[in-house]
Amino acid sequence: MRHSERHRTHRTGWLRAAVLGANDGIVSTASLVLGVAAAGADTRGLLVAGVAGLVAGAMSMAAGEYVSVSSQADTERADLAREGKELAENPTQEHAELKTIYAKRGLDEALASSVATQLTQHDALAAHARDELGISDTLAAKPVQAALASAGTFAVGAALPLLMVLLLPGSLLMWGLAGSSLFFLALLGFLAARAGGSPVIASVMRVTFWGALAMALTAGVGTLFGVAA
Repeated sequence: MRHSERHRTHRTGWLRAAVLGANDGIVSTASLVLGVAAAGADTRGLLVAGVAGLVAGAMSMAAGEYVSVSSQADTERADLAREGKELAENPTQEHAELKTIYAKRGLDEALASSVATQLTQHDALAAHARDELGISDTLAAKPVQAALASAGTFAVGAALPLLMVLLLPGSLLMWGLAGSSLFFLALLGFLAARAGGSPVIASVMRVTFWGALAMALTAGVGTLFGVAA
């Protein structure tokens, strides 16, 4: 009978970027709007500030993710190039390194040598990349994917508080926006936990706590200045 297993490791690259983007979109935009609202701005001013924050934040997220993940990808390529050179210049030593790695993982010396030999014959660089350097296709850096995921999810997350600005009456704006944003953050934490297979309650508590803190501090700044934006 065929045994089927569901693993989620292949999701770590895009899931991290997507959760980070959506979380930042909700928290930064809701906090920005609450701060401006606390300073006395009208609905038009809130929307202008929120849309500006959405565009600036999405571009910042895309650029930041692309630059940081590209740096990781550059490092991986440099390590692979160096490993390829070492394999060409000293294959015996590289085989011994691979054998030692497998022996440390619990294989006896003869089996470790056999496994190292067979994997080297199949694809020496891939074996060293995976087992010596920790680089695999599943976890390899993907700058464009990370940038698009971060920018797209930031924009979606930021649009939610802006939608509340349009729907909520002025008398309920502050508390309604804060409450709805915390709800969106809790939903994000729940979806991220389900997608990644992590504990739901911890994920929900984590995002809502930091979101509430950010909104409270920003609203406090707006109240402190108390001038129209």
